Amino acid sequence: MVTHFLLHRFHGLHQKLPASSILSSVFLSQIHSTFSLRTYCYTPYEQSTSSSSQSQSQSQSQTQSQSVVRTICSLVCQSYYQQTHIRFTPPKLLLQLDSESLTHDQAITVVASLADEAGSMVALSFLYWAIGFPKFRHFMRLYIVSATALIGNKNLERANEVLQRMVKNYAEAGKLKEAVDMVVEMQNHGLVLSTRTMNYVLDATLELGLIELAENVFDEMCKRGVTPDCATFKLMVVACCNMGRVLEAERWLNAMVERGFIIDNTTCTLIIDAFCLKGYENRIVGYFWKMVEMGLAPNVINFTALIKGLCNQGSIKQAFELLEEMVRRGWKPNAYTHTTLIDGLCKKGWTEKAFRLFLKLIRSDNYKPNVHTYTAMINGYCKEDKLNRAEMLLSRMQEQGLVPNANTYTTLIDGHCKAGNFVRAYELMGLMGKEGFSPNIYTYNAIIDSLCKKGSFDEAYRLLHKGSVHGIQADGVTYTIFMSVHCRQADTNGALVFFNKMLKSGFMPDIHAYTTLISALCRQKQMKESERLFEEAVSLGLIPTKKTYTSMICGYCRYGITSLAVKLFQRMSNHGCFPDSITYGALISGLCKESKLDDARNLYDAMMDKGMSPCEVTRLTLAYEYCKKDDSCTAMAILDRLEKKLWIRTVNTLVRKLCSEEKLEMAALFFHNLLDKDPVVNRVTLLGFMNKCYESNRYGLVSELSGRICEGNGKHNALN
Repeated sequence: MVTHFLLHRFHGLHQKLPASSILSSVFLSQIHSTFSLRTYCYTPYEQSTSSSSQSQSQSQSQTQSQSVVRTICSLVCQSYYQQTHIRFTPPKLLLQLDSESLTHDQAITVVASLADEAGSMVALSFLYWAIGFPKFRHFMRLYIVSATALIGNKNLERANEVLQRMVKNYAEAGKLKEAVDMVVEMQNHGLVLSTRTMNYVLDATLELGLIELAENVFDEMCKRGVTPDCATFKLMVVACCNMGRVLEAERWLNAMVERGFIIDNTTCTLIIDAFCLKGYENRIVGYFWKMVEMGLAPNVINFTALIKGLCNQGSIKQAFELLEEMVRRGWKPNAYTHTTLIDGLCKKGWTEKAFRLFLKLIRSDNYKPNVHTYTAMINGYCKEDKLNRAEMLLSRMQEQGLVPNANTYTTLIDGHCKAGNFVRAYELMGLMGKEGFSPNIYTYNAIIDSLCKKGSFDEAYRLLHKGSVHGIQADGVTYTIFMSVHCRQADTNGALVFFNKMLKSGFMPDIHAYTTLISALCRQKQMKESERLFEEAVSLGLIPTKKTYTSMICGYCRYGITSLAVKLFQRMSNHGCFPDSITYGALISGLCKESKLDDARNLYDAMMDKGMSPCEVTRLTLAYEYCKKDDSCTAMAILDRLEKKLWIRTVNTLVRKLCSEEKLEMAALFFHNLLDKDPVVNRVTLLGFMNKCYESNRYGLVSELSGRICEGNGKHNALN
């Protein structure tokens, strides 16, 4: 009998439950007093001979409780069988019963008795009725008895279902950990946990943002023989993406790919958006094509999401190549796809190319530009200070019956503010209100930012106050704008005041806010504070940008700690950042100051190999440092990697620099090389060289160089 089976199971669970959860002696006696459904006669079983020693009052109380249990069992069966239903799911019972009059122990006895005599579905129906009331919803023993009874009936699927319901209800009450522990423990008592239960537990855990707990549950269940499926990994990947923890999402995505699971189109779009938002476009492109190879059939939304990510990164060529592949696979780009490409071209500064694509969309029979398309094009013209064209597009879109939205007006207002035309900006702000679009915080931020850059701080503060009267509250961007003002004035204390105000107002500073502060502190050589803010940003899950890293590297180099600058330089790729010529230049200059010329040369060569053009300060600094070591050959080899125009300009500057340091022989050597490549002599360079030679009585160097110049001029005239 299941009742005896339950007693055996609870003997094992007894040690696992808290004292409050241990089955009472009343329950243990009640469990033997179940009804006999087979004869439809609810007759108690024989009591043990020891009952004769119990008091008369206890016996009467027990008999009364058993009578209540038999009555409830009868009502449950009657309600269950009177309903017309498919027996795949338990029906909703209609019991004329006051749940408050039912004790916890009686509920436990009822569900065990029903499972024993009436079957799993009837017992499950009563369980669902009971947990519909707050009194029983978070009563752990009721779930345990129900699951154990179902295990005794060999109905493991329904036993798993009970635990799934327990997890859901306990999660709502903030007691998820307690439920999860019991789910795992039940496996020690005959329950074979299903993958579905595992996913149910993970889903409830991840809904609360408890990724670490979810990972522990995953590991524990895998150890206990539960096999994760595609949905399991999808839950983990999606949760990590939603929380912005893309590196962890990548780890789960790798595990998913290794097991041959592929994602669906909706999940694919979500992953693409999450990775691109954090600047990991190149990584997600690889996963995208890997999933396609494994069987994913990408749709227009997937392609457009990836195109958008590439455009935001500035990889326009790659975005158009993806567009071609999309068309080749039979998908036609829609208005949103075109808008994404137009926006990408405008951000790249290729407004005319964007406008040609815009015109193509206008002439299209399938798709027409929408409000977002016009706004993207207006934004492009505003960035190029072509405000007349932007205004023309605003009129054109209204002629087409499209209503500009708040973003359209804000974009145009921002353009006029940056051009210093605040009168028109305020006019548009008023027009925006008349059209039914109240200026939002983005509109105010656009004007406040330009006012601050203009130096009109008082007017910016007044505008913010005016906005607050109309219900506009400062956001993180607003605080960052005022932080930037103080940073530009080298007032880091004032910037920190606004940083703390941002935190107190409940806004989470983004990486731009952190970078603004870090840059200012690095310029003042406050590296300890910069390091603290940098690590704090990383610990909060923010991804440092190229500017963040470059600011820190410059700071270390100013401070003379290039070893730390190099370590940080090597960490950039961990966050999907890749150094540009400014980053390389800062580190090369720092290494040159510490006379680490070989390291500086290696970085210079790496930069050139990647197709980057070093700025004049970088190329001049490195060449001059080798000249100081009397190594003109290496200096010349460094400069020979430059294109001719840059080479000539740099060598002219180097000659003047060498003359100022009175290294005249080396200056003469470079001057002669200069004449070999460019017979047209720079008069400033020549005059500087001659003056220094005369001051040092080095007339021979002047004479030799003059001869070369005259000879070169003669050949040049002869050719002409």
